[in-house]
Amino acid sequence: MLGVLGQVLISIASFLLVLTFIVTIHELGHFLVARAFGVKVDRFAVGFGKAVFSRTDRHGIEWRLGWLPLGGYVKFSGDLDASSVPDQAGLDKLRQRVVAERGPGAERDYFHFKPLWQRALVVAAGPIANFILAITIFALVFMAVGVELRPARVALVQAGSPAAAAGFQVGDLITGVNGKPIKDGSAVTRTVMLSTGDPVRFTIERGAQTLDLTAVPERREENDPVAGRVKVGRIGLGLGSTAADVRHVRYGPVGAVVEGVRQTGEVIGSTLTYLGRLATGRESGDQFSGPVGIAKATGALTTAAIKADPQPGAIASNLLLTLTTLAAILSIGIGFLNLLPIPILDGGHLLFYGYEAVARRPVSARFQEMGYRAGLALLAGFMLFATFNDLQKQNLFQFLGGLVS
Repeated sequence: MLGVLGQVLISIASFLLVLTFIVTIHELGHFLVARAFGVKVDRFAVGFGKAVFSRTDRHGIEWRLGWLPLGGYVKFSGDLDASSVPDQAGLDKLRQRVVAERGPGAERDYFHFKPLWQRALVVAAGPIANFILAITIFALVFMAVGVELRPARVALVQAGSPAAAAGFQVGDLITGVNGKPIKDGSAVTRTVMLSTGDPVRFTIERGAQTLDLTAVPERREENDPVAGRVKVGRIGLGLGSTAADVRHVRYGPVGAVVEGVRQTGEVIGSTLTYLGRLATGRESGDQFSGPVGIAKATGALTTAAIKADPQPGAIASNLLLTLTTLAAILSIGIGFLNLLPIPILDGGHLLFYGYEAVARRPVSARFQEMGYRAGLALLAGFMLFATFNDLQKQNLFQFLGGLVS
């Protein structure tokens, strides 16, 4: 019982630590660009709920630390509603109040009276900060630790599998997928996972020969130790690398940044591919994860990092590497999610600003309210669906069904 409780506590604590860090960087992006444009800010908060620490600086900005570590927020002066995009009537009312309290011209310090392009940059700065964080983390890891490149050498071909039908043989070296050169076996796995039912072209080296083989991945259900029960594309290949194949590469500053950008781009590209296939019915939705799944994955990775080496110094370094790498991946996800054109998200604000740029006036309060409600319902539905997936992948419903029967 204590072991299970400890695992749960590790999962929750690790998840909250990583989430709060990522959201703080996101909000810091909004804050820094807003201040660069002279926007008046009331509060920058890390965490929610009652303040355990609060200090107001000489600019009148309250820096607050809340007791509930579930992220954070930045509050601009004059925010009138939940969507932070007041209509024309709301702007007129705010201008009258500001002028009455602080005098003519004071409204120019408020976010809502800044030029449209400045407001758009402030809004976009949050997701951009998430992408910059991911690139920075990847670059630091590539410089400080480096990366092991394991070529995609075929170690096993399952009988009767798509790989066997395509003509793969043990010892083949995969050097390209769909015309794109690869340096590591993980690239093969990523492509195959998201290509169920679609032909995948492989370039292989077999001795002195270079061959092209085509295999069609089939969907299989697997029990992943981190993600739980998921359905992914497989062709029946087992990849392995000999000691002579493996290369450890540590990059210089420029190379590390380039690799960080490439890694971030690959995560975004895989996400877009998955969503596109999901929208066309070629992929199941069981790879979506909500807070439960992310917390479990965080806890599993944290536990693995602790068990990898019992020495205190090794535990600290493994934990730091694991959590920072996880933070990079989650930061990309949060940045991507916030750019979706859904009201109440940053992408929804940018959508409203796009309308304002064309119509020369803000979206009416009625349509903003409708959009806000629809966006809230959409996000709530998404979270419920993702949480259902998380519980299903952990076999909770089968467990409960066993209890009932």
